[in-house]
Amino acid sequence: MSKVILICGKICSGKTYYAQKLVRSQNKVLLSCDEIMLSFAENGFALDYDQLSERVKAYLLQKAVEIVSCGTEVILDWGFWSKGERQRVIAFFNRHGVKYEWHYVDISDVDWKLNIQERNRAVAQGDIEHYLLDEGLFLKMNRIFEIPERSEMDVWYQNQRAVR
Repeated sequence: MSKVILICGKICSGKTYYAQKLVRSQNKVLLSCDEIMLSFAENGFALDYDQLSERVKAYLLQKAVEIVSCGTEVILDWGFWSKGERQRVIAFFNRHGVKYEWHYVDISDVDWKLNIQERNRAVAQGDIEHYLLDEGLFLKMNRIFEIPERSEMDVWYQNQRAVR
């Protein structure tokens, strides 16, 4: 039976890079909250960003169940920053009888800061469409993010300089 792979990690840790590697090496469908959110507003931000983000995530959870039931594995790429969110997602998939696997993308502080600098440079130059990680967003994300226990994760991936 197919499963859902849930990618957990800090903003700009290389989650999408890692997820894309999995897609290229295996037959999986990638569902990304950022991909949808970036299409709604410049730099991904709408006035009701948090509400819209929650609606997008709920939609993607439903789509993941639908796709898995057709026999294709799904990768959900959106961070799962809090333990509470991870627990709600586990409960959702358990209710739907869907197998899941957690992957954590870990990154050293040095490589993380280099990723942030590289992405901000690429965003500013218009090379990529993504979130500019300014000081305010950086502080907000650091407050929200709860590093998972190793026992929560099935795969603990150590990333290095993920932004290309």
